[in-house]
Amino acid sequence: MATNERYSPKGGAERGLINIIKVGGGVVEDAASLASLLSQFAEMKGRKVLVHGGGRLATSMAASLGIESHVVGGRRITDEKMLQVVTMVYGGLVNKNIVAGLQAKGVKAIGLTGADGNVIRSHKRPPKRVRMDDGTEQTVDFGFVGDVDRVDAQLLSSLIESGNVPVIAPLTHDGEGHILNTNADTIAASVACALAELYDVTLTFCFEKPGVLRNADDDSSIIPCIDEEQARTLIAEGVIAGGMIPKIENAFDAIHRGVRQVVITHSDNIDGSRGTTIKGY
Repeated sequence: MATNERYSPKGGAERGLINIIKVGGGVVEDAASLASLLSQFAEMKGRKVLVHGGGRLATSMAASLGIESHVVGGRRITDEKMLQVVTMVYGGLVNKNIVAGLQAKGVKAIGLTGADGNVIRSHKRPPKRVRMDDGTEQTVDFGFVGDVDRVDAQLLSSLIESGNVPVIAPLTHDGEGHILNTNADTIAASVACALAELYDVTLTFCFEKPGVLRNADDDSSIIPCIDEEQARTLIAEGVIAGGMIPKIENAFDAIHRGVRQVVITHSDNIDGSRGTTIKGY
């Protein structure tokens, strides 16, 4: 667990610990699962940041408005209408419900998007090659989707050190007045990497499954530890597919950029004592 001891704003010898918890949309949309996670998060001692998704709620809201959703390679395609939906759902409904829930548990939570305080700047993703579930590749234009350029770690640190707990929605901005939909796993990894300049960071991806599974229908088939070579093999075999692929990619990116530990686990286990640990070299 993180503690509030040993902090150096310049990342010197005295480095504090911090937990970055990312919670997926499947947990966010289930009241009981979300309540359990918020209780665990509130009880977690020390410095912490919560990054949330909300894709399923966005899909449901879009459908109620007659807007069709498209997901390719585990990532959402965002046209102008969908951008309006995700901005409302992520930055409004989901973020503020989580913030209110944490306030009720005595947590001084502060809701943020990347545009707030210029905390996360991104650029619009150009068309890119994406591996499909069938193993083929195609070029995809994701629309108003952002790839992160920078995170203001000093601003986040100043909030954290003054007793606030950032709750970050998966929205960024390009500095030119445009909001961009950004994968929540990517935001969590980017925030973790930025804060790794100041703290010893543990990044935990929480969702509805107990970890990365060898058999998606068997929750007991957890793969306890994965290195990059294993990950490439599992992706090629189709064991790791869909939305798990960007999660794994972001996990390894975080390890390479100084994050101390990355765990993929169930939302009932945010302390990371069980699940799949991502192993670097």
